[in-house]
Amino acid sequence: MRKAFMQCLISMAEQDPNIYLIAGDVGFSVIEEFCQRFGHRFINAGIAEQNMIGAAAGLAMSGKNVFVYSIIPFLTMRCFEQIRVDLCYQRLPVKLIGVGGGFSYGQMGLTHHALEDIALMRSLAGMTVIAPANRNETRTLIPQLVNLPGPVYVRLATYDEVPECAQTKNLTIGSACQYIDSDEYLVVTTGNVLDLGYGVCQALHGQGIVCGLASVPTIKPLDIHFFRAQKKLKAVFTIEEHSVIGGLGEAVARVVAEEFSHKIIFKAFGVPDCYPHCVGSRHYLRDAFGLNVTTITNKI
Repeated sequence: MRKAFMQCLISMAEQDPNIYLIAGDVGFSVIEEFCQRFGHRFINAGIAEQNMIGAAAGLAMSGKNVFVYSIIPFLTMRCFEQIRVDLCYQRLPVKLIGVGGGFSYGQMGLTHHALEDIALMRSLAGMTVIAPANRNETRTLIPQLVNLPGPVYVRLATYDEVPECAQTKNLTIGSACQYIDSDEYLVVTTGNVLDLGYGVCQALHGQGIVCGLASVPTIKPLDIHFFRAQKKLKAVFTIEEHSVIGGLGEAVARVVAEEFSHKIIFKAFGVPDCYPHCVGSRHYLRDAFGLNVTTITNKI
């Protein structure tokens, strides 16, 4: 996903001389080509992330189209006040690109896990929140950011996962993408768990349950029209590599409660309200919290 983002950014920078990139002393396996080709439009802010947001705000107020790139906890959590005041309060069109969604940096421990970022960014007035599922969704959505008003947060994983169902026809910011159709049961994913959702749907199909699958790369604003159209649904299940508090599950639950007039089964799968006290790979940590095909399928 990181490489897909950077390829898009370079293509856009070729056409738009106002595109700037600011990084917090990270990404040097990804950003070299941009630095070489547009060095005067690249700023390494060092490990001064709060100042990095201030610099981005200043450039945006000067008419520049600014992208800020860093590891998610140091971008969203360390800089929360600056994002709130410098960017959101002034509705500046700065694009925050956070890398390492969920347990992407699992081996580096809690300091590098991104389990609260969606909740934080969703809470900010005027902030658009996007979590592409794979490089295909990334390539489709990133070019659409250029003319988007107001601040944007984009959550990327550190790897490329392309499930068999990775088509992105007509995908736009603010829209959901249905990969598998079903009138009765629906699994909804965001970000880097589309592969998990696909595996769950395949496992359920093996048990005679036809379950639909939808990816929701734009968590805010959520595609309410998509859910309004699902009038016959009997059950909705959300999956996210994020805390169950403040993320996709709660966003979808609100829509279901407000828009559905009939009784429906709802269950959100994610990281429970606790911090992991173990260290390991992304898949090891997902298993530790039951974010795997077997556990989710059995619960459904």
